[in-house]
Amino acid sequence: MRILLFLATNLAVLVLVSIVFNLLGFESILAANGVDLNLQALLVFCALFGFGGAFVSLFLSKWMAKKSTRTQLITQPTDRQSRWLLNTVAELSREAGIKTPEVGVFPSQAANAFATGWNRNDALVAVSSGMLNRFSPDEVKAVLAHEIGHVANGDMVTLSLIQGVVNTFVMFFARIIGHTVDRVIFKTERGYGIGYFVATFIAEIILGIFASMIVAWFSRLREYRADAAGAALAGRGAMISALERLQREQNLPNDLPGELTAFGIRDINKLGIAQMLASHPPLTARIEALRRG
Repeated sequence: MRILLFLATNLAVLVLVSIVFNLLGFESILAANGVDLNLQALLVFCALFGFGGAFVSLFLSKWMAKKSTRTQLITQPTDRQSRWLLNTVAELSREAGIKTPEVGVFPSQAANAFATGWNRNDALVAVSSGMLNRFSPDEVKAVLAHEIGHVANGDMVTLSLIQGVVNTFVMFFARIIGHTVDRVIFKTERGYGIGYFVATFIAEIILGIFASMIVAWFSRLREYRADAAGAALAGRGAMISALERLQREQNLPNDLPGELTAFGIRDINKLGIAQMLASHPPLTARIEALRRG
């Protein structure tokens, strides 16, 4: 239902953009300046590729996560720790109202965890061996509750849909810019000249940076929501304690693969423009938000 709702919303956005362009006569303005471009067809083309890439990544997310982190799934617990881990995730999942995700452990000395999967009832939650070895049971439970919060909130699907929207409009406007430069400045009359490819490439880089800021802003917002869910499931004190423990371990490298960073529990604090592109808010801000309730 969440996927259908967001697809309907995003389709409505695309239709609205097309209508606005028609009302403003944007296509006629471009044509008057020698830019022969079918905006509706271009918008559909970009949407297919923009959403297509995002959804392919979403549907492959569990498989990619297992391979890239070398996660070992726990299917039949063989010791006390793995039994506790399975039981804890099952208990938290019941409280959150979702089907129990697959549970795994990945080899890493850094304290980290992640959740991924194409929907809330077909997900994966994994925790690093370093976190299991150094954190208290209550702190690990809070981290697991945070990840279950991501799954219950449908964050993986929502982030993919937002990524699809920004991908679409980056491709769309970059090609308008490239086409306009090629026709107006380089005076290419038929086909595409070098100006189109160079201008499109540069425009995609610049627009992509701004688009990444939008995606990162949403990613940071959902971390606060997952922290709140973790506090509700495992206790506010345990969630704060887990984040404070992560704060003390910030000197350890975050060795999650880049494509999974947004789904992890921790991130390195960043400054300036890097902070606007960060997938996670600073841990101090997250702790303060939990204390304020």
